[in-house]
Amino acid sequence: MMTADDTFGAKFGARLHNGHALVVGASQGIGLGFVKHLLVDPRVERVYGTYRQIETAGGLLALADHPQLVCLPLDATDEEQIAAMTAQLQTRSDCLDLVINCVGFLHSATIQPEKSLRQINADHLLRYFQVNSIPTVLLAKYLLPLLKTSSASVFTTISAKIGSISDNHLGGWYGYRASKAALNMFLKTIAIEYHRKSPHTIVAALHPGTTATRLSAPFHRTVPPEKLFPPARTAQQLMAVIDSLTETNSGEFFSWDGSPLPW
Repeated sequence: MMTADDTFGAKFGARLHNGHALVVGASQGIGLGFVKHLLVDPRVERVYGTYRQIETAGGLLALADHPQLVCLPLDATDEEQIAAMTAQLQTRSDCLDLVINCVGFLHSATIQPEKSLRQINADHLLRYFQVNSIPTVLLAKYLLPLLKTSSASVFTTISAKIGSISDNHLGGWYGYRASKAALNMFLKTIAIEYHRKSPHTIVAALHPGTTATRLSAPFHRTVPPEKLFPPARTAQQLMAVIDSLTETNSGEFFSWDGSPLPW
């Protein structure tokens, strides 16, 4: 017999039961925050967390003995590795209920956000797109069979409000802005195809706010203390947004507080 939770408009959180979740980019920051949050969620049975390098995955690997956690090596910019990881997942799980891609890049020792056109460098721009944009569409390509179930599932990626074209009033940060805008377009387009092929999968972009991670560290001084979130709080806030999604929200962009954002 159909219950209220089985209806088209039911929230994802109400239908998550014995769930299997994949967190891509789980070695630190927001991704690790999600893993820790999901491991204590009674609705979640299995959590898969990926890491790129053992050297920077100490926080995740310290949890490796947890009976619900499976740690998987993955360079999300490598299509062959994504295909291999998917094949491995298919030997362990019949389906995935939740996929969260937390992989992102803002700066390094040699690459910094551009303040003007004088600082544009083609190789640096390619790096932004390689990390911030392309992994999501590759994950959507390979994970579709695992998300294609009769019950609700969610496919989401950590985006950024700075990737909103209509919200761009300050300029600058060309590579990061453009790669996040491209990510948003990928997610919107994925949502359209998934609506045909996996109609119960909700595809959404999420803005986490400013989180106290290595990615945002050089810019903390410009953020009011009450708007600088620890990773655990960011994961909690974003999970609340994910739980509230319905299938009618697929193809949309949301902030950490659940408010919709313009593309």
